Amino acid sequence: AEVSKLWICFLWSLTCLCHLHVEFSSSQMTDLLYTEKDLVTSLKDYIRAEENKLEWADKLDSLSTSATQDPEGFLGHPVNAFKLMKRLNTEWGDLENLVLSDTTDGFISNLTIQRQHFPTDEDQTGAAKALLRLQDTYRLDANTISTGDLPGVKHKSQMTVEDCYELAKIAYSEADYYHTELWMAQALKQLDQGEVSTLDKVTILDYLSYAIYQQGEIPRALELTKRLLELDPEHQRAKGNLKYFEFQLEKQRKDAEEETTKEKEEREEPDITEEKKKKKKKSQTKSTFQLIPERKKYEMLCRGEGIKMTPRRQSRLFCRYYDNNHNPKYVLSPVKQQDEWDRPYIVRYIDIISDKEIETVKKLAKPRLRRATVHDPQTGKLTTAQYRVSKSAWLTGYEHPVIEIINQRIEDLTGLEMDTAEELQVANYGVGGQYEPHFDFGRKDEPDAFKELGTGNRIATWLFYMSDVAAGGATVFPDVGAAVWPQKGTAVFWYNLFANGEGDYSTRHAACPVLVGNKWVSNKWIHERGQEWRRPCGLTENE
Repeated sequence: AEVSKLWICFLWSLTCLCHLHVEFSSSQMTDLLYTEKDLVTSLKDYIRAEENKLEWADKLDSLSTSATQDPEGFLGHPVNAFKLMKRLNTEWGDLENLVLSDTTDGFISNLTIQRQHFPTDEDQTGAAKALLRLQDTYRLDANTISTGDLPGVKHKSQMTVEDCYELAKIAYSEADYYHTELWMAQALKQLDQGEVSTLDKVTILDYLSYAIYQQGEIPRALELTKRLLELDPEHQRAKGNLKYFEFQLEKQRKDAEEETTKEKEEREEPDITEEKKKKKKKSQTKSTFQLIPERKKYEMLCRGEGIKMTPRRQSRLFCRYYDNNHNPKYVLSPVKQQDEWDRPYIVRYIDIISDKEIETVKKLAKPRLRRATVHDPQTGKLTTAQYRVSKSAWLTGYEHPVIEIINQRIEDLTGLEMDTAEELQVANYGVGGQYEPHFDFGRKDEPDAFKELGTGNRIATWLFYMSDVAAGGATVFPDVGAAVWPQKGTAVFWYNLFANGEGDYSTRHAACPVLVGNKWVSNKWIHERGQEWRRPCGLTENE
């Protein structure tokens, strides 16, 4: 009877706590953390009499107790976020198999029903991809991530051999052999260092050698295959691979000899060789031009590298007390404004939104957070995109006085009409959350970008930073080399259009992936309609 009562409590807690869908919102990841905490508590009560299962429960209990004392800090570490998704999607599923023989209380059937609200394989894959994205953007080696030695972390967490192997398997399933190699090699390294694991070196070497072969490094793949056969001489696939790799190496050797002979013959025909050199040089020049991609500049700026402003330009940037031409609300109490960049002109407002207002905005937004959408340039309608990984919600002024106050504040400081602006968008970027380079305004080849709104193009952008970010998360402008870093309570503002209505292409910007911590922002996209007298056209077409 007591056990039945415990099950009722357990299932009730599942029903109350598990009705959510998981992506990359840190707020919903926090809910998952508390869900797991309650599951562990109920599990310990249920298996109290089964001592062989208590060790697993005690381990998770200790972890979840520590984690729930500072959920955002704990989940701000990308390894912790990945392992939480992995536990809920995989290990809690393994628990079903552990107690399959005990079906008298209906535990298995009920747990199975409730588990439909847990993270899915897709969610776990998404968490893994976020980790790999961070690895690439911030140039982190696998060992640094595995040991949890990241900048600004509060809760250091290490990855096991199984974690590294799982990450590599996900990369392998995506035919991403580069990351497969990195993480299989890390798993092998930790096994070589003596870490105890249910995985064996043969399994890891099998994947590792194939991943390296797929990248064209046959000699290394051959050496690893030989090492595998030393551990398991009867491994059939390795035997076949050994012969195949040796055949390929011999083929490469013969091709190299033929190429050498061909080069000797070409040296006897200088005119033909010279023509080929010109074509090759032209091709290389074209390739070099293409190999200065926006993506590279974007990642450099995210790491704090890239173009820097000259001292002369820097000397022209100022900070000031600002009242927007003696606006009555700010004459006696002007706000603090500082220049962030000159072209495009970007300014930051300091202490422009209070902690209390931030918490109100977050409280209103959390229940509505959904996968962020972007305007489809072809249809003009909102749609999801893989290049924007975040959760967002839209808040209107009539929902709460604080939103109306914030909207009015933006109008008072910018001098622009808010009636035609879009609603306040609140976005939450969890670990790995990003928004790749984009324009806020619609270009000439996108005539229907904001047609359904009927308020013209986006003339300006106002962006609140509602949290500090331990590492990563900058707003960068790749074309000009500007990087604006999150600072809680501040906001940045820039015009997307020149005074003549033409788009300012230097405002192309991006949100860098969050490396450690989580990032809350809210933005107001201001449109052209209603600004005719507030921001009139200039006297010249270049303005």
